[in-house]
Amino acid sequence: MSVTPRDLTAFILAGGNSTRMGTDKAFVMLDGRSLLARALDVCRTITGEVRIVGDREKFAPFADVVEDVFPGCGPLSGIHAALRASGTDLNLVLAVDLPFVSPALLHFLTGQAREGGAIVTLPRAGKGWQPLCAVYRRAFADAAETALRAGRYKVDTLFDSALTRAIGEEELRSAGFSPEVFRNLNTPEELADARRA
Repeated sequence: MSVTPRDLTAFILAGGNSTRMGTDKAFVMLDGRSLLARALDVCRTITGEVRIVGDREKFAPFADVVEDVFPGCGPLSGIHAALRASGTDLNLVLAVDLPFVSPALLHFLTGQAREGGAIVTLPRAGKGWQPLCAVYRRAFADAAETALRAGRYKVDTLFDSALTRAIGEEELRSAGFSPEVFRNLNTPEELADARRA
């Protein structure tokens, strides 16, 4: 299904250098392409409105950039900045270091978000919630800002069960997706494993 920018904006969280990788994760190469290029390509399969959350000077050559309102406060800050800058109610958030996420999975997630009225639609697989591959409605920005102002930076603590659409591993598998797609690349060892795979 073709998606118009009026319906959905995609945001790639690309902020922060990785001390464990020794370089900016966005520019780490996997199969001849940077993680950023891979994320941009997969997000552009679901919407023409794709932005990067990170440093404007670094990422402006690749797409429109949104900068954190609360810098240095982790992924919740990036989600908050994305939602505050968005012109759409539905917003896909994808971390740059999730290179195994497919267009089909993003179509599935956004379809689930459209069908329900949940504030957040996200997988619960592997080690728990997957807040960095999720669809957020703009209203989540208020809860994020309240938490950030209070010095609480964990995204998971903001998922009210009544307002969250959790997609468990069994449902993911039934839809044809392996929980392995949420494997992120944080260390040189994880990158080496991904290259071998």
